[in-house]
Amino acid sequence: MERIFNFSAGPSMLPIDVLKRASAEMLCYEDSGCSVMEMSHRSPVYEKIITDAERLLREVMQIPQNYKVLFLQGGASTQFSAVPLNLLSGSGKADYILSGQFSTKAYQEAQKYGDIVAVASSKDANFSFVPKTDRNSFRSDADYVHICFNNTIYGTKFNYIPDTGDIPLVADMSSCILSEPFDVSKFGVIYAGAQKNMAPAGLTVVIIREDLLGKAKAQTPSMLDYKLMADNGSMYNTPPCYCIYIAKLVYEWILGLGGLEEMKKRNEKKANLLYGYLDSQSYYLAPVAKDCRSLMNVTFVTGNADLDKKFAKEAEQNGLINLKGHRSVGGMRASIYNAMPYEGVEKLLSFMEEFAKNNSKAL
Repeated sequence: MERIFNFSAGPSMLPIDVLKRASAEMLCYEDSGCSVMEMSHRSPVYEKIITDAERLLREVMQIPQNYKVLFLQGGASTQFSAVPLNLLSGSGKADYILSGQFSTKAYQEAQKYGDIVAVASSKDANFSFVPKTDRNSFRSDADYVHICFNNTIYGTKFNYIPDTGDIPLVADMSSCILSEPFDVSKFGVIYAGAQKNMAPAGLTVVIIREDLLGKAKAQTPSMLDYKLMADNGSMYNTPPCYCIYIAKLVYEWILGLGGLEEMKKRNEKKANLLYGYLDSQSYYLAPVAKDCRSLMNVTFVTGNADLDKKFAKEAEQNGLINLKGHRSVGGMRASIYNAMPYEGVEKLLSFMEEFAKNNSKAL
């Protein structure tokens, strides 16, 4: 059967080259005599896999030496609790910028642990833009500021890095990590679920500045204690071994293409093609402010809920799956992560043009 183009917001497409490599190594990894799925995480063979994965991610993202890289479980949503439990160690205050559903969930979860304030929000505009802030937006004694850098559901992204001064900036980068270069030193903590741009679901990566370790609240569960995980090389317990192996292959793939500068060029080319079409016609509406548009998640609607449903159904019949928008907002969403080829976006545009022509009288 011919492979389809999967526009899912996650789990998403993986690079074909990575899938082929994993397939070739499925039964026997190198000369180990077994699959990565079967080997002990304490074996020398696997220890090299996880060590190489960290080394490669550091190279890809140019992570400074004073940051720890953690390979964890529980999804990015677990970090909604882990962040305040580890960082609310001073004033017990934290400031959150609400730009979508996941930053809102993180804010709500953090309220269980301290004095948490939403300093800016675009909720009243259906999260169609990212709020602007400056250093004066934040409480001077806040322990950290939290943002969700790319908003998967609404199709927006931060077009700036908030100036928080000496306050550590924490960023959920689940749906944009590895899509373009970021200056890691601008952040105290970066965390990301892997199932969009990095690996299968089951792995969460946390990148944390070393001076933020060792400050966890007394009631912090061991599995959420960043220092405990860092001290044990992400192997306090059995890690998500196979996901980390796939992530390693993805890092190698990115480096082989030319690194994050090349990924950014590729992603901008895909996004510009799709946004360019949306801006050139009137059948589909793009609800997001132009200066906040995501490179990864492109949202659009026809303005007719029944037509939107028809669009998603017919698209699937044409080998373009998971284009239905999130249930909370409706419409359509094309997630065009790193592994989505340019040809996939071209095929989507052809379908969009044909659908508009065949359904123009329905609006």
